[in-house]
Amino acid sequence: MSDPVLAPLLQPFQCKSLNLRNRVAMAPMTRMFSPGYVPNEQVAGYYRRRAEGGVGLLITEGTFVGHCAANGYEKVPAIHGEAALAGWRKVVEEVHAAGAQIIPQLWHVGAVRREGIGPDPAVPGFSPSGLFKPGKPNGQAMSRDDIDEVIAAFAQAARDAKAVGFDGVEIHGAHGYLIDQFLWEGTNQRDDEYGGSLEKRARFATEIVAAVRAAVGEDFAIVFRFSQWKQQDYEARLAHTPDELARLLQPLTDAGVDIFHASTRRFWQPEFAGSPLNLAGWTRQLTGKPAITVGSVGLDEVFAGSTSQGMGATANPVGLENLLERMAADEFDLVAVGRALLVDPQWLAKLLADRAAEIRPFTKAALESLS
Repeated sequence: MSDPVLAPLLQPFQCKSLNLRNRVAMAPMTRMFSPGYVPNEQVAGYYRRRAEGGVGLLITEGTFVGHCAANGYEKVPAIHGEAALAGWRKVVEEVHAAGAQIIPQLWHVGAVRREGIGPDPAVPGFSPSGLFKPGKPNGQAMSRDDIDEVIAAFAQAARDAKAVGFDGVEIHGAHGYLIDQFLWEGTNQRDDEYGGSLEKRARFATEIVAAVRAAVGEDFAIVFRFSQWKQQDYEARLAHTPDELARLLQPLTDAGVDIFHASTRRFWQPEFAGSPLNLAGWTRQLTGKPAITVGSVGLDEVFAGSTSQGMGATANPVGLENLLERMAADEFDLVAVGRALLVDPQWLAKLLADRAAEIRPFTKAALESLS
């Protein structure tokens, strides 16, 4: 019998095409286990094991859309092309068989890309203003034609995701990748309709959301992940006040976002002075939309890297009292768990069976033995 204090985690959740058995999601984490950019049997098994552990929603690692500059790493999965889509269909089947639902994270890395990375090593990074971070150029600034091509690639990826059986999609607008590079004034120095004010910097993101909505229809769930912090600058902020956050999120809501995934490194930290609400809490309050919180859930050390190869020091399991209190107060709707589930597929099952002492700590050895 599970601890009744855990009850907020165990409530079902419904939003359009998502009908989840509980409020626990697996956060997207880059893994580089897909040779040739194709998710294989090992990848399918990885997701199936987390579903078997009781998680309600699996959000895949970033999977790059069909644009020439979308990819930034080797052995990450694509979400275009016959072989990759067939691989994802197998992943979906395995997860569904284990009773969970799954959505892909649609991804374009922007200026994080370097020449020499496949599929075409000659292609440079693309970004709003040719900047990787303030004062550091990389690649090329995007033309209007480039923008239109990327928007179309996201729409096609969403259409393909629905066709292979995914239960929704997440658009990756966080962590200093392409969409976030448009949102962040540090990397968006454009003087056209895609740069300048917060609303103009959000235009690229809203056009992607609108195109995805048109591609998948009204009943298919769209999640949008965003963050204040960037891999280029952990202290960066898109919004300094609740009013600025509302100005960012309202156009995305109007364009068709159903759920916001508010990425922080420490879920327990207040986002703005004068309120205990975290970023997900403010997002829910300002938009009226369901929100996912994330950030070192279940661990005593914060996230310290941008990929699974660089996630930082040892982190030990800790209790969820603060998280559960916030959930019981309806601060947010879903909880995304990253590193704790990465190293222990049975993390949730062990919590529910009063076996928390058996949960694996996050260590380099555990990461290297990942299955």
